[in-house]
Amino acid sequence: MDKQLLQQQVCQRLEADLTTLLTAADVARQAATHEESKAENKYDTRGLEASYLAAGQSRRAEEIRRALNAWRTLQIRPYDDDTGIQLGALICLVDDRQLEQWLLLGPDGAGLKLEREGLEIMLITAQAPLGQQLLGRGPGDEVQAGPSPRRILRVL
Repeated sequence: MDKQLLQQQVCQRLEADLTTLLTAADVARQAATHEESKAENKYDTRGLEASYLAAGQSRRAEEIRRALNAWRTLQIRPYDDDTGIQLGALICLVDDRQLEQWLLLGPDGAGLKLEREGLEIMLITAQAPLGQQLLGRGPGDEVQAGPSPRRILRVL
């Protein structure tokens, strides 16, 4: 599977999310400053709530910008036995029931799900507990997933 195409797909999804969020933040900002949002009494908080929403959306937009920049600058390298799994690795894990789970280890964007060649691929980061365990590992190595009950997964 072409990891460069997966990287492009991640960037496209993040760009779309950023566009949507910027539009929503602009709407919330307009609502916060609109004449109808002025408080009619001390209990009227419409304008304040809209300004909190706009601020939160702006912060999230900045997070997405950072994630997008990290993915754009990520150098995807082929797997190397000497260094093991690194950022940009596409990983297949299998459990004791032979169920496969596909992961893309990236710099940011955890939880984003991609579809490629009929497979669902979830993004995880190196900061995630599973991501930390995977760094430097290779085929045949085992990692633990889930808080309780712990599952043993083998790297394919």
